[in-house]
Amino acid sequence: MPTVTWFEIPAGDTGRAKAFYQDLFGWNVRPFPAEFKEDFWMVETGGGVGGDLFRREFRGQQMMIYIDVPSIEAYLKKVVDLGGRVLTGKTEVPGMGHLAVCEDTEQNRFGLWESAGGSGE
Repeated sequence: MPTVTWFEIPAGDTGRAKAFYQDLFGWNVRPFPAEFKEDFWMVETGGGVGGDLFRREFRGQQMMIYIDVPSIEAYLKKVVDLGGRVLTGKTEVPGMGHLAVCEDTEQNRFGLWESAGGSGE
């Protein structure tokens, strides 16, 4: 069964958001390598699902979850067959895997993740 594997937290002020989550939950928030993306932070939750924190890219951008699947192509087809929409098709994250962004029947966005080494189910 596919599981939640990642979350994203967009922020208008990444320093303020970083302090908020560190102080609230005790999460370790550390920078991604600069060559990956500027003002982008890895969030380690201490054994739970991890995520990232980054500068908000557009007005109204909300938190997002990613679900680990064995085949993005197969799940993109299922999304459409079940009445959802594909917003961003399969996109490579070099050295890590692939992602896609979808919308469910209630206009909630979620991501699909396929690891480079495979996992999912």
